[in-house]
Amino acid sequence: MSEEIKNTNNNEDDDRKRGKIVLIIFAVILIIAGSVCLGYYLFEQYSARLNENDNTTVATTQEVSSEVKLAKNPIDFKKLRKQNTDIYAWLKVPGTKVDYPVVQHSSDDYFYLRHSAYDKSWKSSGAVYIELGNTKTFNDAVTMIYGHNGYGDTMFTTLHRFEDSEFFNKHSKFYVYMPHRKLTYRIISAFKYDDRHILNSFDFRDVDVFTDFLTMLQNPETNNKNVRKSLDKELTINDNIVILSTCFTNQRSNRYLVCGVLIKDEKTN
Repeated sequence: MSEEIKNTNNNEDDDRKRGKIVLIIFAVILIIAGSVCLGYYLFEQYSARLNENDNTTVATTQEVSSEVKLAKNPIDFKKLRKQNTDIYAWLKVPGTKVDYPVVQHSSDDYFYLRHSAYDKSWKSSGAVYIELGNTKTFNDAVTMIYGHNGYGDTMFTTLHRFEDSEFFNKHSKFYVYMPHRKLTYRIISAFKYDDRHILNSFDFRDVDVFTDFLTMLQNPETNNKNVRKSLDKELTINDNIVILSTCFTNQRSNRYLVCGVLIKDEKTN
């Protein structure tokens, strides 16, 4: 009887061992299956990130490629600034002989009336310059650029060619170059004006004042005027205007203005 009980107990122990082995095997299978699933999931995530990075790289490459398309800049500003650090831009007006550096003196608005832009030496015809009332960014509402008239065909003398309507109609743009920047201006109008100091006479921070001034540029009250019939855009208070100002021979109380609105701002080499 005791032998039968002993055998029975041994059988039960064997069954328990088999059950534990089965459970262990099942647990191992679950662990392996879970690891495979987790590995697959991680692989999918990694692949997705790779694709995303590839797409980002392509997009970035495309953006860089588009930024590489720079406009040409024919002006050697490094060389010019070795001659005079006041040189900060270059003005070119096609159809005229206006093709000069633009300067701004650090403290004296009258200095370049009688000094060269290239070396600051005394020169009766002066230079093409702006006053301290303007920044050197060309981001002001109105930037005034001054140059003498009456010194042969130098400085701003040949701007008077715009008094001829045929010449005015054929020449619609002028350009300002800066280091790594090219600004294109559409000529709005060219006309005879009085001798008031425009930057001191108008507060262009006042929206109404600037709006009225823009209206005047498109319809000056003078017989000596040429106005662009179509600008391809309406002038607004968000526009940037550049006015080229010079004198009339033997007319001390009058000025001749050639006015342009910025239509393109390009990066250059």
